Amino acid sequence: MNLNIVLYQPEIPQNTGNIARTCVLTNSKLHLIKPLGFSLDEKQLKRAGLDYWQYLDLEIHESYEAFIEKYRDARIFLASTHASKFYDEVEYKEGDFIMFGRESSGVPEYVHNEIDGIRIPMINTSTRSLNISNTAAIVAYEALRQIGFPNMK
Repeated sequence: MNLNIVLYQPEIPQNTGNIARTCVLTNSKLHLIKPLGFSLDEKQLKRAGLDYWQYLDLEIHESYEAFIEKYRDARIFLASTHASKFYDEVEYKEGDFIMFGRESSGVPEYVHNEIDGIRIPMINTSTRSLNISNTAAIVAYEALRQIGFPNMK
């Protein structure tokens, strides 16, 4: 496994399906932290993930606290528009965790305080941010580039 992609209480099934496809094609594990804003059986989720679901390494966590308890010694980075460090200023390693918050509201402040934040630069506008599936792909591929695209053609 190259990376761990973590979705904190994801709300939109299509985004999760797209990220699942990215995880399969990058040999990354997908972690979903409950509560989820959808059922894992929803058509939109399955459609967005196409026929990749059988290949996905998926772990579901009952809560943020359960996730942190299990992976307390892991290197975790939080992708956030509130972070000061750019995503390419981090030296990634195989097995790192990259967390993404809810589409509508990100993560609670205490999560921001516990995890090192990274961000993708964007122009100042009245809009909020990039789509989460685009953001996950951008950050994942930078991390993979840094570690030499292991076992990727």
